Amino acid sequence: MKKRDVALAALVLLMLWEAAALLINRSILPTPLRVLAVFVEETLNGNMLGHAVASLRRVLAAILLSLAVAVPLGLILGQSPRLNRLFSPVIYLLYPVPKVVLVPVVLLFFGIGDLPKIIIIFMILFFQILVLVRDRAASLPAELIQSVRSLGAGRRALFRFVYLPASLPAILTALRQSVGTAVAVLYITELFATQQGLGYYIYYNGSTLLNYPAMYAGVLAMSLLGLGLYFTVDWLEKRLCRWQFME
Repeated sequence: MKKRDVALAALVLLMLWEAAALLINRSILPTPLRVLAVFVEETLNGNMLGHAVASLRRVLAAILLSLAVAVPLGLILGQSPRLNRLFSPVIYLLYPVPKVVLVPVVLLFFGIGDLPKIIIIFMILFFQILVLVRDRAASLPAELIQSVRSLGAGRRALFRFVYLPASLPAILTALRQSVGTAVAVLYITELFATQQGLGYYIYYNGSTLLNYPAMYAGVLAMSLLGLGLYFTVDWLEKRLCRWQFME
């Protein structure tokens, strides 16, 4: 996607927002310029930045944890039809369950702090990555595996030089699909037992202080967080999977 198209889409959305704010003409929908001014002010005084860093830390920890656990398991299941048959029913049952409904349960078991928030996001990313990596590893042509084995490659070499590189697009696709959901769930988790994070900032300003420009500034910050993660995955894909973009 071209940067010009993204910029044009952003401009159209801002114009629609401006028109809606003028038509409604109520404090609950401030203009984009007003929100942007508050966003800059809150960022410069460090208030917004502290909340953004807390949210980013939680999301990145969940992403790294999910990659460290789901990628090896997905590759193992993709390589072993026997293990895949054993664990597929469990994955089939747990994968469609909305993980956000488990927020109260996780909070009960793990208490307050960052850990329960990271665990909830981890559960969402884990299943997305696990399923896509498993399916990608299982779909590799048998002829490719046999040809590499004929050169003397063992299971570890196959894992490192065949299964993992071939699964990179699936891993990045899973991350791209999960970023939006992860940030949405981050907002929900930050409503409970915390005073740090963009979710808390948005809720506190909107529901307690009735400071709607600050609330929308928080929404803008969380949107930028999601977009930043999404574009980062795009950049990684172009760097790590260059063969997909060759004409």
